[in-house]
Formats: sequence, structure tokens, C-alpha cells
Amino acid sequence: MRKADIFIHVMVDGLCTMLALMVFALFHHVLPMKQEAMQVVIENPFEETKTPEVTAESVLRILSYDADDLLSGPGQSKKQNRSGRKNNANGKGGSSLTVDEDAQVSGDNLVPLQEKFAELYTDRAVITDCSYTGPNLAITVSEETDGNIKYYVADIHVRDITCIRSALAQDTYGSGFRDSIENMALLHQALLAVNGDYYGNTNEGVVIRNGVIYRANPTACDVCVLYYDGRMQVMSGASFSVEDAIEEGAWQAWTFGPALLDYDGGVLDTFDSTSHILSANPRTAIGYYEPGHYCLVVVDGRGESSGITLKEFSRLFYRMGCKAAYNLDGGNSSIMVWNQEIINTPSGGGRESSDAIIISEVIADE
Repeated sequence: MRKADIFIHVMVDGLCTMLALMVFALFHHVLPMKQEAMQVVIENPFEETKTPEVTAESVLRILSYDADDLLSGPGQSKKQNRSGRKNNANGKGGSSLTVDEDAQVSGDNLVPLQEKFAELYTDRAVITDCSYTGPNLAITVSEETDGNIKYYVADIHVRDITCIRSALAQDTYGSGFRDSIENMALLHQALLAVNGDYYGNTNEGVVIRNGVIYRANPTACDVCVLYYDGRMQVMSGASFSVEDAIEEGAWQAWTFGPALLDYDGGVLDTFDSTSHILSANPRTAIGYYEPGHYCLVVVDGRGESSGITLKEFSRLFYRMGCKAAYNLDGGNSSIMVWNQEIINTPSGGGRESSDAIIISEVIADE
């Protein structure tokens, strides 16, 4: 066979291979596809206890307030790592936790949320440029600096756990569905929103959103579960049980990680993760103080702010006094929306995601 013919055959084979790879990438990473979902609904064992509701119109009116009409609101401006499982290859942190998490579960004082922090809530919605109080919510947002690290902290008290919700891009569960955090916040009348765990980027792990189990696949990552009674629990993937989630009343569950504190709320000094994940990056995380009291933290990076390492992130949540903390999707995904505006400086201008964590009032049925 002539050299020219061989060259043509090689070129044709190469083009066919490239075309096949492009088609594979298109269908597996670009085109939205609904995923098979468990669709198991977890009942709220505390449903008989009602909390005040507000109308959607009143929330929209609050979010579009005039700065000249602002009302004054409340302002406020251990142990070594334990060996765990290997991290997986999907860019998420591997677990550094043991299987036994009983210490954290038994340590919570389960006073009904409706009876806690009563002095923080107001019958009338009150919003300023950095705070909100209403019938079921009290939020304070602050910008903080630590050397060359800039980060944003939303301190959150809730009277009803359904104030902490998840939004799915295009209101659809599946891969390839994406939307901006800002748009998801607007569509769901959220006072505050951050990116979630970008569940749609993988078929691995646990996905529970607003009391519905969509997925409970094996994972080497840590899993974070928020329950109807207000507890938040971070566990290794090997520790998660669908039966326990249903029995204990899981409201949300995210799979990303890693855990940022150990089971006793102590600093973690080492993490079973890749060097890229360990290094300084923009980050988003959720922290837990006690039932009804949480925080969301977004750290800027890859710019004037240097980002934060996992070890530094662990120490930050320990200094803040959290009992548990969980790392969510980061990098260009790290975005915080407050009062319909992005308040941080997302790396690369930010990116769309498959899901968001949104904080909103309990909306009355229309």
C-alpha cells in the first residue's frame, strides 16, 4: 500500500475517533438528561407543629425594597484526624471520618425549633443591607478578611427547617441541567442562596432534596444530612443508610465533602484528598451550631483573595464555634446571592450549577 494511502487511512481513522469522542461528550456531559430517580418522599414527623407563613407577594416586595425605606434590623456583624477511605476520582474530597458518628448524634439538645431563638424573629419582615428578620428567619450577612483571604458569612437562624431548601436547575432532577445561582434564587423568592454540591456532575452518592430521596448510591465521599428536627450530621459515605435517613426524617442530603470538622467538632489536620483539593481555592461550605442555627460561608479565590486550604477552612469553622461543617462544590461554582445580587467575586465570573441551597421564608400556599 502506498504511503499516501496509509496516511489517508490514518487521517480518516483519527477523524472518526475524534467524532465519536465528541458525540460521547455531547450526550454525557452537555445535553440535559433526566436520571432515574428513587423519588421516595420522607414524611415530616413534626408536621403537626405549624409556623407562620407569608405570601409570595410579600417576599417579592421585601426583595425589591427601596434603600430609602430601610428599617433598622438586628445587626451582628482537639482531635487529630482519623483514618478513612480513599478519595474518588471525580474531584470531590475523600472521607477522613470513621464509621461511628454516635457522639455527634447524641449530643444535640432537641428543643423544638419553634421554641428556640424566639427573640430573634419578628412578626413583620424587616430587611437592611446586611440582615433580615421575619416570622421564621433571622439572617445576618457579613464580609470578612483574614490576611489575603476574603470570605462571606451568612449567619442563619430558622424557626422552620423548610426555610432551608434546595433548588434544582430548571426544576428538574438529572444530569446536564444547569442554571445560575442568581436565577434559581430569583425563581424561588430566596433571600439568600449559595451553590450546592453540583450533584448532576456524577451519578455517585446521596441526593435528598426537600424531603425527597432521588439517589442513594455508594460513595467514598462524606455525606451531609439535614433533618426535619434541625440536626445536621456529617458522616462517611460508608455510614449512610437510606433506612436511617427515612426513619430519622432527612430533609436534605448532599454528597461532596470532605467533612471539615471531626465528629466531636474538632479540627481536622489531614484530609484524604488530592493535592489540588487540599490547596487554596475558592470554597463554599455549610456550618452547624445546633438545631435551628447554621451558617453558609463562601470564600473568594484565584484573584485578590487567595482562596483557602481545607486545613485553614477547618480551623475557620472551629474558631466560629461550629459543631459540624461540610465542604460543598467550590472553585468557579462558589457564589453567594443576597437580596437578588451576587455579593462575592466568583472566580472566572462564576459558573452555572445543577443545584443551589436557598434560604427563604415559609411561603403560604396560593
